[in-house]
Amino acid sequence: MHHLRLDRRHFLKGCCATAAAGALGPTLFFADEAQAAVNNYDTVVHIFLRGGMDGLNLVPPVSGNDRTFYEEARPNLKIDASGTYGALPLTLANGSATGFGLHPSATGLRDLWDAGKLAIVHSCGIANVVTRSHFDAQLYLDLGTPGTQSTGTGWLTRAWNSQPGAIGTPALPLLAVAARQPANLIGSTQSIGMPSPSDFALNAGAWQWQQYRSGMPAGTKGLNETLASLWAGATGAEVAGARADGALRMIAQQPYTSTLPANWPTTTFARQLWTIAQSIRFNLGMRYATLDLGGWDTHDGQGTAGSGYHYYQNKIAELSQALAAFYNELNGSGEIARTTVIVQSEFGRRVRQNGSYGTDHGYGNPMLVLGGPVNGRKFYGQWLGLDPQVLSPYFGDIPVTTDYRRVFSELLIRRMGNNRLGTVFPGYAGYTPLGIFQGTDIAPQYADTPTVDAPPVQAALPAQPTQPAYGESLRPMPAAARVDDGPLARFARAASPRR
Repeated sequence: MHHLRLDRRHFLKGCCATAAAGALGPTLFFADEAQAAVNNYDTVVHIFLRGGMDGLNLVPPVSGNDRTFYEEARPNLKIDASGTYGALPLTLANGSATGFGLHPSATGLRDLWDAGKLAIVHSCGIANVVTRSHFDAQLYLDLGTPGTQSTGTGWLTRAWNSQPGAIGTPALPLLAVAARQPANLIGSTQSIGMPSPSDFALNAGAWQWQQYRSGMPAGTKGLNETLASLWAGATGAEVAGARADGALRMIAQQPYTSTLPANWPTTTFARQLWTIAQSIRFNLGMRYATLDLGGWDTHDGQGTAGSGYHYYQNKIAELSQALAAFYNELNGSGEIARTTVIVQSEFGRRVRQNGSYGTDHGYGNPMLVLGGPVNGRKFYGQWLGLDPQVLSPYFGDIPVTTDYRRVFSELLIRRMGNNRLGTVFPGYAGYTPLGIFQGTDIAPQYADTPTVDAPPVQAALPAQPTQPAYGESLRPMPAAARVDDGPLARFARAASPRR
């Protein structure tokens, strides 16, 4: 007797599909095919650079006192200020210098800056909690509740669930280009986790019996058609199965292609962005898409542009080329006018290089914002500089002067028309716009904050923190320091970095 067997990959695929359909029900079976018209709603693409991207490598200072401090702190890792492998200078719209540049491999991002469609937020990150743990920092950002990990939903889930007048209408409101549902979509019943459209199918068992194919005997059904007829009951398994089947059918109806457009890079990250670009173009009602680009944790052998180990040079080129291709593709068809891309990492790297020619876990970091609705070719936020005396109260790190939730709140209000900040970011208050996005301001609502054990907002780091030892983040944190989770223990974790 033959038993249907699903391996781990097929099981995850089915689970993501089940979560995708949620309360949509029959709308998934009748999703619109691709439409040429520009969507009349905004789409946010959230890109997470997991591993702690080195912001001083991507956006280095190129002049002034900060350039001197930068070269002193990074004698082997500095990006040249000019020359063959020098930084790409960033100027304002009037041609005046900013004192900063982009890594020489980021030519695509430089072009977007020059076109006025890329903005950079200085010293952005988690303002109320200091941690150098990848796991803690990433989870705080994904959940949208820095300081607590007990939240039952991700911030993207709450952003969509609180969207005025939009619940239950689109076929694909939330998309994660991943093999499983990420933490920022925890609790969603309307998201789809799809690593690639061609892989989003039930394909267990013999190939010829997976679905009806031309040449099969009349009246026969494949495995997929047979399963679809089994989800007619009202039990939990049957309802979930019907939703999963609906999601699979909806994706199958769309004319996705794995063939990249001309001049696109062929990296996995570029292919993931191509999936998002097609999903936007198909007018499926997608409001939020999320994907990761990992590999930014460089404690040793980080290298620099043009010499040594070119790891960061290649990573930045991968990011820059794919984002430029994505922008140009949607710009040619008009969809970029309502598309915004946010690029963030869990934290930055230390200002000083370590003894292994790498960088350890830091704190503040630049955030990239690009798209049609962006007021670009500008720096936003407060930059305190690289003077060691200025940075001394902040562990020698770049401090966080702009809470990342301030940027996301402006995006929600001005582009998505969602002012329910108390729901999306429990515990956050005092929002004021930076002016990054085009749109209309709405008074924020904080009163509908759900019951979440969120920490109070803290404006800055402690005035006299303990300076961590050089390279300390390479060593594991003592187990005893992780027992208590009170304020003193959290401060101890901040002062004793760990990987």
